[in-house]
Amino acid sequence: MRIKNFIMALFITGSVFAQDFSGRATYKTHRKSSFELDSTTIAANPGIQEQMEAQMRKMFQKTFTLDFTKSESMYKEEQELDAPKGPSANGGVMVMVMGGDGSSDILYKNILEKRMANKRELMGKVFLIKDNLVAYDWELTGETKNIGNYTCYKAVYEREEESIEINMIDGEVKEEKVIKKRTLVAWYTPDVPVSNGPNIYGGLPGLILEVNDGDLTIVCSEIVLNPKEVKEIKEPIKGKIVTRKKFGNIAKEKSKEMMDRYRSRDGKGMEIRIGG
Repeated sequence: MRIKNFIMALFITGSVFAQDFSGRATYKTHRKSSFELDSTTIAANPGIQEQMEAQMRKMFQKTFTLDFTKSESMYKEEQELDAPKGPSANGGVMVMVMGGDGSSDILYKNILEKRMANKRELMGKVFLIKDNLVAYDWELTGETKNIGNYTCYKAVYEREEESIEINMIDGEVKEEKVIKKRTLVAWYTPDVPVSNGPNIYGGLPGLILEVNDGDLTIVCSEIVLNPKEVKEIKEPIKGKIVTRKKFGNIAKEKSKEMMDRYRSRDGKGMEIRIGG
């Protein structure tokens, strides 16, 4: 059953809330990551496998907050000291994150106007991504589970995703077009009647408390409704204005530059590429 058959429920349920209804949700992220280094790299760098696995776990275990009203929201990462940033070169091994982990500086969403403004920093430059909200054709399954004290309902969205994988082989940067089928699973609760969720996700008759795309999992750990101290939701205005597609192309070009910059002296390097 598709979401359009249930959208009216959101407005009926939402009518019991005051016009100044607001809240804050805290989310934790985790990304699956597995890789194997070649024997030459391991021999030259004892313990590198364990070091890289620990670094990647820390890199993708982040905390975000979503401040929301019924019509708009602001999604930000909670900053921590000593958080790894950007690519890291270690014994010819480079870790490169190509988006998708929810690491945007500020993500503003306007639900009524169906648009977003996302301030992102990429290699020292600030961009302002302005675009329409992603329209997910959710299928509601009727399956339920509890997340904390909330009863949540399962929704599924399937899509084919085309991406360009950038790899370094024998010192040369090579591109490969890959088409992957992704299944997005979300769990939402009508008890919080806002059509919103973490990162770019939304479009369901209730707040999304958990979402998984096969690699990345985002789970809500706390919700505070109508907090005493209301966080002001401000739309970001600084940065070079680009569309979501344009920013993706810029990020791919920057990744090529980083691969050239961080490859080892003998022209052989290894990249651990995540997302994109």
